[in-house]
Amino acid sequence: MVPNESDAGRIGTPQVWLAGHDRPKLSSIKIIPMRDVVAAIVATFFVFFALRLATSLTRDRRKRRQERVELETSGQSILAEIPSDTGITFFTEDTAAFHFGQHSIAKTAIMSARVLINGAPIAISVRAGAPVTNTVAHDIVEERSENLTRDQWDVAIDTNDDTVVVPCGAIRERISQELARCIFAALKNTLESPK
Repeated sequence: MVPNESDAGRIGTPQVWLAGHDRPKLSSIKIIPMRDVVAAIVATFFVFFALRLATSLTRDRRKRRQERVELETSGQSILAEIPSDTGITFFTEDTAAFHFGQHSIAKTAIMSARVLINGAPIAISVRAGAPVTNTVAHDIVEERSENLTRDQWDVAIDTNDDTVVVPCGAIRERISQELARCIFAALKNTLESPK
């Protein structure tokens, strides 16, 4: 539709339409409901969150794999991977020492090892000729009942100068118990082996 000539003299902005086209009607314009906009924003947020989480897990897995390779190439064997607030800490062994995080514990300096549940010793291994400070049965940790699965499991390593506590955690399904048992078995083997 073309405006007629009588409209040209009016004050204001002239309206020009192309021939064959009418001005759009409000009923023909589709308005997207607000709930659809909000749903799209929330879905986009969840997609970005999932991608970020997947990237973070992949990065952590690669970092842990690289740390394992570095430890193994340096001659250390990994005995346990202990979860902590800052990530995974390795408990390793080489020919001369045990290593836990920043601690290096010489095998010749170890006097005793204790498995602790909530701070109480349940098993101990003492080097021959070393003074015994905590007397409990000298047997290795045996299967415990299910009511102990949420207790704090630790391994205390007594040396000539210090005591290093390896926190094995309070993870469900006996994971903490297995970590403590593995570490204690390696320490006991070292303490009881002839020099």
